[in-house]
Amino acid sequence: MIKHKHTVFTLYPCLLLATVLCCTPFSMAAEPVAGGDAAITQDTANAILKELREIRQVLEKIEKQGGRAAQRPGKPTTASISIKGRHTLGAEDAPVTVVEFADYQCPFCLRFAKNTFPLLKQKYIDTGKVRWVALNLPLPFHKDARKAAQAAHCAGEQDRLWEMRDVLFKNPQRLTTEQLPAHAETLSLDMDAFNECLQSDRHLAEIDQDAKDANAVRLTGTPSFIIGKSIGDTITGQVVISAQSMNTFDRAIN
Repeated sequence: MIKHKHTVFTLYPCLLLATVLCCTPFSMAAEPVAGGDAAITQDTANAILKELREIRQVLEKIEKQGGRAAQRPGKPTTASISIKGRHTLGAEDAPVTVVEFADYQCPFCLRFAKNTFPLLKQKYIDTGKVRWVALNLPLPFHKDARKAAQAAHCAGEQDRLWEMRDVLFKNPQRLTTEQLPAHAETLSLDMDAFNECLQSDRHLAEIDQDAKDANAVRLTGTPSFIIGKSIGDTITGQVVISAQSMNTFDRAIN
């Protein structure tokens, strides 16, 4: 997409979900063409292609390190995911299940948690219509997201995972290992037990498995959601990408 003077355009690598309303691993911005001319010069085009090739090399390296082959491009519209043993909120017999993949340092996850989730909880979760499942997708460029996810699970050992999630989403700039215990203290947790959990490797394998499961169905940005019927431990349903409006979730759930 190219716009006139004073406008910035963004290009997303083809291997990632292209959306302006979710956190994705890479994006790049180019300066507007000098003089306000909307046409791209050959030099500019070559520079863009060079940068995209470099980004693709980085992506391929990350995928190899994760032990997976590159997924086919494109944004999925449906997906299936196992929720066995995962944290849920709401009635177990709710007719609809929403699976959320989140990153605690993602600003769009914060937007969703602040503006949309409270409405969804009041309308659907608290009324027994929806069961909500919290899964993790810590992105590689958010260095504290994985540890923050562990902190949420450590709070979950004391049945306070959902409260801890709220605290973490509201403090995306204060999620270092040194800062996480202070968040736990606001919930009056057993701090000895919390700190022991946080200093261990407990829950990290589960968090990493969540991320692998997300990538297996080509979900690479946050927040991402799968909305489907509550049948067994595997949820198959519609994919919703990014911090969408309440109307979008209304349509998907109904």
